[in-house]
Amino acid sequence: MKKIILLTGFITMLMMGCNCPEPEIVDKAKEIAAVKKVLDKYRAANENQDMNLIEEIWSPEEDIVSIGTEKGERLIGFSQIQEVVQRQFDSFSETFITPANQSIEISDDGNTAWFSQMMNYNFILDGTPYSFRNLRYTGVLVKKEGKWKLVQTHMSVAYNPLQE
Repeated sequence: MKKIILLTGFITMLMMGCNCPEPEIVDKAKEIAAVKKVLDKYRAANENQDMNLIEEIWSPEEDIVSIGTEKGERLIGFSQIQEVVQRQFDSFSETFITPANQSIEISDDGNTAWFSQMMNYNFILDGTPYSFRNLRYTGVLVKKEGKWKLVQTHMSVAYNPLQE
């Protein structure tokens, strides 16, 4: 019994002497709004062909990933993403993107976010209008130096054999 009292006293002293900081409470609604703003900027950057805004939104590292809808379209690193986006800007005109059913989640520590959404993607290529409906778009953002940055995206088209 004496050992239990001593052990309890020792643990109490350790806990009282600990200058452990209180865990920071994350305002998830505020962070979700900030991530939504980044996704809105990404849409605007594509519609306005604004490479400066693309550079502001994506993390500049060479281990980030973007997977597209074409076979083999797996871009690794910001330089590859930047190159493909620039080619797209050089080829597409009148891009118009409409997101829907957007869902954004924030990690408990407030440093990681993930999203999913559906979207319609319209553009003109070589004088021909294209419209892709109900694209699925997902991704991950991380907070770096207080700013949300894209580090991973994936766009896919639902396969429907009845449309063939």
